[in-house]
Amino acid sequence: MPVGLFRVCLLVITAIVNHPLFFPKENGTVPENTEEIIQKMKEREESLRLEQLRLEQEIADQEATQKALEKAAVVVEESKEERVRWDMWTALSMVIFLLIELWRQDFQEGNWQDTGGEEDDMAVLGKAFKGVAFPDKAVLASFYEKRILGTTADMARMREMVEGFADDLLEALRSVCNRDADMEVEDCMGVGSMYENWRVRKPFVCDLIVPFAPPEPYCFCCQTWCSGDSFPPDEQGYGTIKVCRADEDATGCICDKTKLGEDMLCLLHSQVSSTRPSSEMEDLLCFKNTQYLDADQVMKWFQIAVTKAWNRISHKYEFDLSFSLLDSPGALKIKFRSGKSIAFNLTPVVQYENSDVYFISHFPRSNLAADTPSSTRWFLTFAVYERRFIQLVSKTLPANACHVSCLQILSFLHGKQCSLTGPSGLTNYHLKTVLLHLLQARPSQDWAPEKLEARLQDMLKFLEKCLHEKKLYHFFIGNGKVPAELGFPIIFQRAEPLNLFRPFVLRRDIYRKMVDTFHEMLRNMSALINEYTVHIPLAHTNGIRKEPH
Repeated sequence: MPVGLFRVCLLVITAIVNHPLFFPKENGTVPENTEEIIQKMKEREESLRLEQLRLEQEIADQEATQKALEKAAVVVEESKEERVRWDMWTALSMVIFLLIELWRQDFQEGNWQDTGGEEDDMAVLGKAFKGVAFPDKAVLASFYEKRILGTTADMARMREMVEGFADDLLEALRSVCNRDADMEVEDCMGVGSMYENWRVRKPFVCDLIVPFAPPEPYCFCCQTWCSGDSFPPDEQGYGTIKVCRADEDATGCICDKTKLGEDMLCLLHSQVSSTRPSSEMEDLLCFKNTQYLDADQVMKWFQIAVTKAWNRISHKYEFDLSFSLLDSPGALKIKFRSGKSIAFNLTPVVQYENSDVYFISHFPRSNLAADTPSSTRWFLTFAVYERRFIQLVSKTLPANACHVSCLQILSFLHGKQCSLTGPSGLTNYHLKTVLLHLLQARPSQDWAPEKLEARLQDMLKFLEKCLHEKKLYHFFIGNGKVPAELGFPIIFQRAEPLNLFRPFVLRRDIYRKMVDTFHEMLRNMSALINEYTVHIPLAHTNGIRKEPH
């Protein structure tokens, strides 16, 4: 601005100096062409006036621009301060919300352990227990002796027969397979309710898992959802199995990721071994054009191999063997000439590293893995550790402890209710998970045989709470209190807890059916128990209620 004022003053002074009246007439001589000079002076004056107007306009524009910039700076500064204040309040609100959520979860997870005294158990039962006549100790003891023990007496004999035949069948399977090209089958292991001694409903079905491994020089490289790989939330509990060469890392050699140049070779891999034909990987039961093991291909191979093995040894036995269920490829049935039959499941699995956690291709007679995302996604089963945990805890419990009796009674009641109102999303595995949590939370003396009634109420209360919150956590995954004697892999203990009820959160129809079945089971409990207790009067029984369809 000072420069502009200086220029205006200079123009004014120049105009005054050049004005003709500035010099007196007597001191100079008037030129002859006076009119021409006057015309030029007018033109000069006009140009100076225009220049002055232009400079004034320029100065005004500069002042306006300066004011606009100053105003914009003030607005930006105010917006920054406002945003900083807003970000601070947002961050503070999020912190408060997270603290409340963490407190709520901790309270909910720890609240069920505080069960109070036995005399107050009925007083703290939930809304579902209002109006329910719970059987007394005498009725429960009589029911268990006459209904449960009577049906489970021949389980040991059946297990022995099935295991002996399965071993013979797998030995024949190894003989019909090509040792250089086919999968190598190991010895089978018994898991589930038949081997944990709590199955009560007929027909009895033995569950056997058969680990297998690829032929040399290949090996399985397993990846789980909690190993750092990207798995969506609905695939928690799953993993993938990659077929690799024994001298190859699961992530691949660096020569596959770096251009070595035309005159350089990898010392570990040649050009011949760096790429494997698609047909070779399909022979190894991989998904098309990938190195990932395909569960569907494995089950097809296993069915064909079992059929060949049975054809080799069938002349030794006086019964027939067949696949009993189309949707369960490993479901087998032994049919005797007398008309009797024995069912069992033979399911191929893959061992996770050097642990007793296994990748399982499918779950027989279960909806735990009904919605498998892909045939290359394998569900992890912890059945071996579950069996070991029950055996380990049983050693510390009083003689004739009631923990298995509680699970048997609850499983029986649930099965009877499902036969009346149809199946629901609630399974025996959910009931066993409830027992595992209570076994860890309750002291050993609480499982004495005379406390059967109180512990059965605890299981029902815990299950009601889980149904209300839609949260039943897997016992092993995310549980840092697993006994060290089990040798359980630490990676699963440090993982996020796995909610077994998560699939029912978005499927409200199945969840509603599950809750209704539970409530109907509570209302029918006394009637169902008294029905199988012949010498106890049918007191407080108004008949079995059936859910309307």
